[in-house]
Amino acid sequence: MLEPDERIDGRHYRRRIQELTLLFEISRILDRSLDLDQIISPVLEAIAEHMDMHRGTVTLLNRQTGEIRISAAYGLTGKEQARGRYKLGEGITGRVVQTGRPMIVPDISAEPEFLDKTGARSGDTSTAFICVPIKIDQDTCGALSSDRLFGGDIALDEDVRLLTIIGSMIARAVELRRDGEEARKALAEENSRLQAALRESFQPKNMIGSTRAMKQVYDLLHQVAPSEATVLIRGESGTGKELIANDLHYNSPRSGKNFIKVNCAALPEGVIESELFGHEEGAFTGAVRTRKGRFEMADGGTIFLDEIGDISPLIQVKLLRVLQEREIERVGGSKTIPVDVRIIAATNRPLEEEIADGLFREDLFYRLNVFPVHLPPLRERRGDIMLLADHFVEKYSRKNRKIVKRISSSAIDLLSSYHWPGNVRELENCIERAVLLSTDEVIHAYHMPPSLQSAESSNTALATTLPEALDKLEDELIRDALKSSRGNRADAARHLGISERIMGLRVDKFGINPKKYRS
Repeated sequence: MLEPDERIDGRHYRRRIQELTLLFEISRILDRSLDLDQIISPVLEAIAEHMDMHRGTVTLLNRQTGEIRISAAYGLTGKEQARGRYKLGEGITGRVVQTGRPMIVPDISAEPEFLDKTGARSGDTSTAFICVPIKIDQDTCGALSSDRLFGGDIALDEDVRLLTIIGSMIARAVELRRDGEEARKALAEENSRLQAALRESFQPKNMIGSTRAMKQVYDLLHQVAPSEATVLIRGESGTGKELIANDLHYNSPRSGKNFIKVNCAALPEGVIESELFGHEEGAFTGAVRTRKGRFEMADGGTIFLDEIGDISPLIQVKLLRVLQEREIERVGGSKTIPVDVRIIAATNRPLEEEIADGLFREDLFYRLNVFPVHLPPLRERRGDIMLLADHFVEKYSRKNRKIVKRISSSAIDLLSSYHWPGNVRELENCIERAVLLSTDEVIHAYHMPPSLQSAESSNTALATTLPEALDKLEDELIRDALKSSRGNRADAARHLGISERIMGLRVDKFGINPKKYRS
């Protein structure tokens, strides 16, 4: 608390109190927000109230364009503010920003360098103009200016000192906004990068594959796993549809609940209804007690209906009701039981063709096909073959307590060139067999099953040329035809679909005696 003494008279005392009050109010305004547009205008209004300021502006320098523009103003109209644009060194404001030093114009009407670009001071007399730089670490980023009536009792030097302090406070706000904007921009860029990296690197723990086809599958799983959507997994047998279903469940909000799997193709038609929906006691011979079905067991969790294309039309109708109403009736019962389940189905059948043939209900298909996921066959993702092979080598080496250190080049060639009709399941079986057969810690080509072997790896290269093989086949066909026609060359020619002349030429070429076939 300042107290007047012999060195500070009452007028100076009151001025210091006003200054402290103004600075305190400005500090509170600047603490409200990091948004410069929301705080500069209230700052100028506070200055006007405490310093008898008629007009005031905050101008900021655009370093890319070199232009100085009014960012906020007091006592100016929108049009006047829009006209307030300066170049470095232009007018009083341009010189202050360029030099970084404050300037005082006691009377703007007598100062030729005062440009009045806003057009707000036309006709003003006895108006003083004070402009101080706004600096961030000795770097001028703008200016703070004030218009006030000039009189003998006005201490313009004191105004310069006070405005310089306020300019420093505004500079801090500008710096915080700049840092905040840079931080937000950096954070946004980092988030975008991380999201892109997440989409690129997201891979279920139980899935192996880095080809584009599999990355597209991972992206779909990443999107649908957290949802409640019904998923239809399609793909050839052995591609890993059950692994996809596992991933969908254990990456969903239902992961802590039951995950019930049903192989629809493995259950007889007379049993599948009871298995899915349960039965009441006495519903049929052998139903000695009430039994819950798979849907009730999966309540709150997920049910996986594998080979959904193999269910009968009767079960299709009942399954459609579950999808529509989320409720079931046990076999032999009349009570409706609500079930809260997420349904994941899988099939290797061409359901569209079966719909056209009347084997699969179209309305059930559309209920199941909410979010389809197609698993590519192994022949369409050859880049994953060796990744899978290495994984299975490690798996079955550990399981069988054997050491297998590598796969030979010839075995790699066989694995890479084979068309894999059984997909990943067939590859896994081949590797398991090879691990068991290996005796020298290496998987060789001869450890592969016969279906993978080539002529070179099995030493079964052709021992004849194509013309020799064709001649041998032609000789054999002609002898068989003559034998069937009992040596009659005309009948043999008709049987083979050739003329008698060609038949005669072929008989002569191969030295065949038709008479030996007459008896």
